Amino acid sequence: MDLEDQLPSDDDGDIAAAAAPSPGRSVCHAGCGRPSRVCLCPHLPPSPLPTSTTVVILHHPHALRRNPLSTLPLLARCLANLHLVPGRHLAPSSCPALLPPPSSSGPVLFLYPSPAASDLAAWCRATPRSARPRPTLLLLDGTWRQAKEMRAASGAFLASLGAVPVALPVDGAVEGDSMFESELVVKKEPRKGCVSTMEAAARALRVLEPEGGKGDEIEAALVGVVRAMVAFQMEHVRHLTVAPRVKMRKKELKREEAQRNAEAELM
Repeated sequence: MDLEDQLPSDDDGDIAAAAAPSPGRSVCHAGCGRPSRVCLCPHLPPSPLPTSTTVVILHHPHALRRNPLSTLPLLARCLANLHLVPGRHLAPSSCPALLPPPSSSGPVLFLYPSPAASDLAAWCRATPRSARPRPTLLLLDGTWRQAKEMRAASGAFLASLGAVPVALPVDGAVEGDSMFESELVVKKEPRKGCVSTMEAAARALRVLEPEGGKGDEIEAALVGVVRAMVAFQMEHVRHLTVAPRVKMRKKELKREEAQRNAEAELM
């Protein structure tokens, strides 16, 4: 089975977010937009970071409204050469940042875990820097089900661009981490190696940006914001007493029911 077929259909079982604003709660409107008590402004770069890579993110219309743990608003405050495209698919009218591609521009890299995707680091090693000046990095932001639908709906447009499918290392056979296993996991991930949009951009820019430590600096800055966000969330969770949700225990409940049925047949 392909990795993208193994990914869950939705991620509505996420833990309630400490960052979700509520009526009457003080919010950092001039900076990160989060509740004041979990403000991340001290962890953001003093000014948006310039990159030779153009980052374009197609984000599902529901991604920000229904996901208070989205890293997209923070990423938008960290990168200068970033274009956010709301929608369910890419098209020439919705993405002027990609069309028409200037003759002097570099390749368009579509970052998404699929069987056709090459490992991004391996692709960079095999492609001389002179053949990939000023690349465009294209990402999808939404639940895994939404991302899969967005990818399918954008297929014709991606083909017209000659987009190169690339991916970060993902182990489809190993379950992903939660915030209890990793200081960089904002929410439970479906497979080992699946990361937030912000961390994906950080890891990709580390290998795409020119030598001289610039890529490492950008990665460190973005990852530092994610780490601070997870630390706030962990502090919030430590003070909660929450019963396990049925959806999160679906497999365990099925096994328990099967065991009870088997024991009843033996009696």
